[in-house]
Order: sequence, then C-alpha cells, then structure tokens
Amino acid sequence: MFPFQNLELYKKAQLFHLGCKKLLAFLKPQKYVYDQLGRASYSIVLNIAEGSAKSTKPDRRNYFTTARGSLFECVAILDLLLLEELIQESQYKELHLLAEEISRILYTMIKNLSE
Repeated sequence: MFPFQNLELYKKAQLFHLGCKKLLAFLKPQKYVYDQLGRASYSIVLNIAEGSAKSTKPDRRNYFTTARGSLFECVAILDLLLLEELIQESQYKELHLLAEEISRILYTMIKNLSE
C-alpha cells in the first residue's frame, strides 16, 4: 500500500470525486460542464497523491495548493448548477459539506508546510 492511500484526506477526496461523478451521471449536463467537473474533481485526488510523494515541503505545498484550487473550481461549478436549478439543494449541500471539510484539511496541510 502506498502511504497516500492511508490519508483520510485522500479518502475524502475520492468520495467527493465519486459524488461528483454520480451527480453528473444523474444530471447529464452539457459536455463542457461534464468535462470540467469531472476533470477538476479527479485533479483533487491526483494532486493529493502526487504531492504526498514529493520530498520537499515547497513541492508538497504546491500540489496541495493545486488540489485546493481544483476543489474551489468544483464548488464554483456546483454553485452554478444550483443557481441554474439543475441540481437540488440537497445534492448541493451534501457535496458542499464534504468540500468544506477537504478544504479545511488542505488549508491546514498547506499552512503547516509553509512554516
């Protein structure tokens, strides 16, 4: 087993990605929305994994910062989908709550790597 696979953050990011994929399968949005949310949620998981393999703090911080940026991108897409009334409030809240948790963990990790 690789060390990143034991990270609670990694597991939560996987759940977030799967939640986004389920939403997309249910929603069947326009192709650009499907592609963008799919790629951004995938990017979160991949950047956490890749960042955990880096040997220097600045390198790890960069990957975790990128993961957090991708998470923010996903939340912005969810905001638009809710605003456009393409998703239900309950679908939005479930993913938003998980995104907030992931964001807090990433922020703490980034901050700790800055010291």
